[in-house]
Amino acid sequence: MCRPRPGQRAVTGTDTATELERATLDKATSENFPVAPFFLPRAWRDDLMAVYGFARLVDDIGDGDLAPGGADARVLGVPEADAKDRLAVLDAFEADLRRVFDATPRHPLLRRLQPTVRRCRISPEPFLGLIAANRQDQLVGRYETYDDLRAYCELSANPVGRLVLAVTGTTTPERVRLSDAICTALQIVEHLQDVAEDLGRDRIYLPAEDMKRFHVQESDLTAKSAGASVRALVAFEAQRARDLLNEGAPLVGSVHGRLKLLLAGFVAGGRAAVDAIAAAGFDVLPGPPRPGRLQLLREVGVTLRGEG
Repeated sequence: MCRPRPGQRAVTGTDTATELERATLDKATSENFPVAPFFLPRAWRDDLMAVYGFARLVDDIGDGDLAPGGADARVLGVPEADAKDRLAVLDAFEADLRRVFDATPRHPLLRRLQPTVRRCRISPEPFLGLIAANRQDQLVGRYETYDDLRAYCELSANPVGRLVLAVTGTTTPERVRLSDAICTALQIVEHLQDVAEDLGRDRIYLPAEDMKRFHVQESDLTAKSAGASVRALVAFEAQRARDLLNEGAPLVGSVHGRLKLLLAGFVAGGRAAVDAIAAAGFDVLPGPPRPGRLQLLREVGVTLRGEG
């Protein structure tokens, strides 16, 4: 979770509600970490996929990666003339989200979410945070400081971890703090993997003060391969992400059973992605460095043993 950007599946304007759901939920297989693995209880898997569907769709709206033909916008009641206006679609999506709590939503992914919200007694705040992050993406394309970036992650990533805790009934103030560290780390890792893709959307999630420190210009990020300064900057930010993962890792030891394995998968996914970035020599410009399955499984074992 935490704002992944896998490839888009084509959907036409004549697709059914079921196909709209599938087009979004199928993207779960492209994440850095497991979304709702088979070993979890069926109720948890269903609830986590419902949460994932919401998070994935709101990101797709913010990135302009909706179903071709405007099917999602039409379902939300957005006039055809406004279907390409991301802020208009986000406004409609927020209005439909609010129906989850007191009426019947229009979008099938929000109808899927409604039983989860009621069963787990989830408040609107984490969902509204994810929408706010995507609104911010339409208005803010640069971040001056690391603190500014972390404030963005508070909206764009941390609500997902809080939703996982809510779904599994394990929320405590300390677990929320640890979860926030993990989710912020995962968001930073994703930003590092997607530097080139984000630049194509006129967004840079590398803090400007750090770019200045490492003598990196925006034009350096357009190269096919990273130079020494860009690699040094990426290595610096990757270490920050690794430190945050280590800070949040005690969350894994605070729970038991299958939830422990799920949370270990989140931490391990982040660590394995950082390792993949390092193995690429911190050159992220040719494309996102991705860890292999064996590397991920190895990191899961390390995380479960508390050795990381």
